[in-house]
Amino acid sequence: MNRKYDVIDADGHVCEPRDLFVDYIDPKFRDRAPRMIVDRDGRERMLIEGRIYGSPIGLALAGAVGLRADTIKAMKYEDGRKGGFDPHARIKDMDIDSIDAAFLYPTTGLTSGAIEDPDLAAAACRAYNRWIAEFCSYHPDRLFGVAMLPMQSVEHAAAELKFARESLGLRAGFLRPNPYNDRLLCDPVYDTVWSVAQDLDFSIGFHEGTGGMPAVAVERVRGFPARHIVSHTMEMMLASLNVIWGGVCERFPGVRFGFLECGGGWMSGWLDRMDRHFARKGLLDEQYLHLKPSDYFRRQCWIAFEPPEGTIAQAAEYLGTNKLLWATDYPHNDGWFPGAPQMIAKQLPDHLRRAVLAQGAIDFYKLN
Repeated sequence: MNRKYDVIDADGHVCEPRDLFVDYIDPKFRDRAPRMIVDRDGRERMLIEGRIYGSPIGLALAGAVGLRADTIKAMKYEDGRKGGFDPHARIKDMDIDSIDAAFLYPTTGLTSGAIEDPDLAAAACRAYNRWIAEFCSYHPDRLFGVAMLPMQSVEHAAAELKFARESLGLRAGFLRPNPYNDRLLCDPVYDTVWSVAQDLDFSIGFHEGTGGMPAVAVERVRGFPARHIVSHTMEMMLASLNVIWGGVCERFPGVRFGFLECGGGWMSGWLDRMDRHFARKGLLDEQYLHLKPSDYFRRQCWIAFEPPEGTIAQAAEYLGTNKLLWATDYPHNDGWFPGAPQMIAKQLPDHLRRAVLAQGAIDFYKLN
């Protein structure tokens, strides 16, 4: 890459075409492909293996960045911000905010973890990955797709990771932090996936989706907004605990893990708590870590902040100036556009600004 990157959106999104999975999937799975439907209440949602997934407002949320709920209720999916659907429109919106590059995660594909049939999950991920590589090919030095990985099957996930890296040139893959097949992320069965990621220098980004998979504590709150608050942060807290405390970082020191769209202010205290338990070895089960949990984090993990968070500067100083990512979440309704980079920059002293706005993402995604 010859381009200089000073501002990088580490977690943007695309709005997939309505019929993406039907059009791009292996023909033998076409009749069973995930698809968008209009539910009985008139809202657009995803139909996956006979089950319906989506928010109470429906998929119009996907492109409704900056809009109020009463406006969104009158929208259809395709009425969303055009930069979610079109790579050329996306570049124009990035230029408004002087964003040099964006890493793109799915939208309807966030529900891919709800697919139970491993073969269908693998076919859906292959369809999406082929499409996102094509989407980004129009601006290859500014738009970077993040692959979907079918963690329903270790063999399929490892094979798709290899295909995404070697055949499509993608640098990173997306997983939900939620349990696939009731397994913890530290389960040794996943070591095959982490090993391939390490060998291919491939980043793993965890990203919650609220719905479609088991989520911690959502039964203890009321309403979709509360479930969104709980699942995005608490599932990521558990994911980071299992990856770090569970020994994945110990076994695979070359894998880079990112924890996305969950806020970032909690990570410092979470690592402190792990460190305190690590120090009190006499009170613990068998000890299998050789470094403090915070040392594993500083070696191979990153945490993404949201632009309004007020602890960005302190976290950068404490966790490491290149250990922070930030995200617009564009074009989702809870994203920040325009002005996200400026919101972050004004909180940072000069010596931290480029490290937070760009260097963290450069290091996590190996954009060099």
